[in-house]
Amino acid sequence: MPAVFDASSTPLELKVLPSAKSPDGPIATGVDILAHTDVFEVGVWEHEAGRSTDVEVDEVFVVLSGRGRIILDDGAVLPLAPGTVGILEAGARTTWEIDEPLRKVWIVER
Repeated sequence: MPAVFDASSTPLELKVLPSAKSPDGPIATGVDILAHTDVFEVGVWEHEAGRSTDVEVDEVFVVLSGRGRIILDDGAVLPLAPGTVGILEAGARTTWEIDEPLRKVWIVER
């Protein structure tokens, strides 16, 4: 299954998150699954400027564009900027504070 994708220009349909995930008002995100195997899934995700909350799965990601930070429940802050490689653990409760629309490529287990 060799494949190549241009994740920086993949069109995404942004949808407003449920109010429980956007405490400061409507925030839209978009996602597209680029590929999957029996072992992993790869996708691209975008978050407009603003703040949202989530409960994570085990994930590795690379920020393509945008800036912001992830705040974990324990107070740790993960800065986000183009080129950032991040690792999130399943069950982590996060707050995404995005200053500039952020786009990332993510990889998760299936």
